[in-house]
Formats: sequence, structure tokens, C-alpha cells
Amino acid sequence: MIEVYTDGASSGNPGMSGAGVYIKAGGKIYEYSFPLGMYSNHEAEFAAVIKALEICKEHFPGEILSLHSDSRLVVDAIEKDFTKNQSFRPLLEEINKEASHFPYFFIKWIPEKQNGHADHLARKGIRMQ
Repeated sequence: MIEVYTDGASSGNPGMSGAGVYIKAGGKIYEYSFPLGMYSNHEAEFAAVIKALEICKEHFPGEILSLHSDSRLVVDAIEKDFTKNQSFRPLLEEINKEASHFPYFFIKWIPEKQNGHADHLARKGIRMQ
């Protein structure tokens, strides 16, 4: 099983945003930072999950994914496969498409204080722009 931690961050809401992805797999650690451009904080959180799934599809195909996020909104939307917000729907659809490449995909909400690595990487993504 691959453990994945994601976080999105915005400098302003909306503002310059970044995504962080922290992966534990096979006793190794993988860290990724991505500049996202102008996003709301919630959009950055969705984008971080998409980036994580894209990375895992390329580097860990066919594995079981256990994803962790400190965004209740994103975790709830994925678990329920529903969001009222029209701007989040295409992001949720992209997550569903990417997640379909894995035999099992789990997502769990974690407190912000347990997501420090991904938060650091997301803030780095902001600074990369």
C-alpha cells in the first residue's frame, strides 16, 4: 500500500497557489511541489489530490492508495462523489477518472498538524512562481 499526503495552499483566496505531495512507498519517501497559478484554497486542495494521483499512476501503477488530506471539503466530496459547488465538479470528475486506475483508493481526513510535510511542499510550490 502506498501512503500519500496532499495539501494545497494559496497566498490569498484566490491567489498564487501551490500543491504538495508527500509519498511513502516501499520504505522510501518521495516529495513533490507544484506551482498552480491563481486558485482558491479549496481548488488548490483538489488540484493537489489530482497531482498525487497522476504521480502514483506513473510511478506506482496498480498499487493500493491510501491518501490523506487535511481538507474536509475535498475528503467529503470524494467520499460522497458529490459537490454542490459548480467550480469543483470538474476537479472531482478528474479525481474520479485518475482514481479509477487503481484497484483500491482510500481517502482519509487528517488534522492539519499531521500534514506538515505536504503543507511545506505546497508552500514551496507557491514560492516557485
